[in-house]
Amino acid sequence: MSVSPRRPRVLLLTSSPLDGADGADVRLASDVLGALPDVEFTWFAQWPHRRGRPPPYGLGGRAVRILSWDGMPHLPERAQAALAGAVAARRCDLVHAFLTVGRTFPAFSWLRPVLLGARPVVHTVPGVMDPRLLARTRPLGTTVALSESMARRLRAADFGDVRVIPPMLPLERWPSRPRPAGLPMVLYAGHHDPGGGAETAIDAAAEAVRAGAEFRLVLAMRGRPGQDRHGLAAALRERASAAGLRAVEVRGYVDDMRDLITAAHVLLFPPTTIGGKADIPFTVLQALATGRPVILSDLPQFADFGNAVLRAPAGDARRTGQQLAWLLGQPRSWEVLAERGRAAVEERFGPERFAARYAALYRELLP
Repeated sequence: MSVSPRRPRVLLLTSSPLDGADGADVRLASDVLGALPDVEFTWFAQWPHRRGRPPPYGLGGRAVRILSWDGMPHLPERAQAALAGAVAARRCDLVHAFLTVGRTFPAFSWLRPVLLGARPVVHTVPGVMDPRLLARTRPLGTTVALSESMARRLRAADFGDVRVIPPMLPLERWPSRPRPAGLPMVLYAGHHDPGGGAETAIDAAAEAVRAGAEFRLVLAMRGRPGQDRHGLAAALRERASAAGLRAVEVRGYVDDMRDLITAAHVLLFPPTTIGGKADIPFTVLQALATGRPVILSDLPQFADFGNAVLRAPAGDARRTGQQLAWLLGQPRSWEVLAERGRAAVEERFGPERFAARYAALYRELLP
């Protein structure tokens, strides 16, 4: 009787639980967990568990619980993840880290041999909070960037072996939808970050209104630990009022973006810096898959979208607003961009391609 080979054991190392707050690192780790059923994964789960948010227990492997009241990557969660990861890594064949390069990452990278031992490590980099941090950082192992632009930046910082694997989107959950009827809704979704694009979106909307466009603007804002979210939201409302905008709604975190994106006519995302947000924002992929045209700033990583999106100079609210007014007044151009966006996601960001690339990388690195 033949004995089935043992499934490889892989630790998914994140700074917060997979069933906690929905950040880019958690999203990417969950996607890898679901994409590779032949791997026995270990991951972090929230304790106590939040009601209404089912953890991914049914996907195989085992969950290691860490204490977290809100599932956010606060300092206690990050410390627990590092210590629990150090223990779990000794029982795994490979460590797959999903960690943004933030303020505490350089110290973690230098402690990598102590914390993770001699196991091979894959490090998927969702984003870089500040490029200056790269000079103080050591690579954890084989590095995975989400875009060609980020890969070039990491290689220039001596990260050595850097691969590019774009994120995935479950296309069956994001079907293309026809253009909504009624007064157009323009959506911005992002963080309360300096240069994150919310202020530029408001100024661009005001420019579009002055050009004759009629729409309502919705800003879906996510906060980070330690931010005064209510105060920041109030400041955005004041800016919109001062710009002469009346039909403006500032929301907090939206747990399920599907209905909001489906109701939108255009996604407006004009940051001047990407900061710690995913190099390829998931909201942009969701909008394109749904058939919603997207207007982006011309940051290098957004060049990967080609002619599937409109781009304006970063920080140029006047040009961004002109593009918005033009797009809302051109139904045929709207349809063309909607079709291009859906095709781009199907071609470059589908789950099969994502799974195949990570499976190949695992086979290469596993002992």
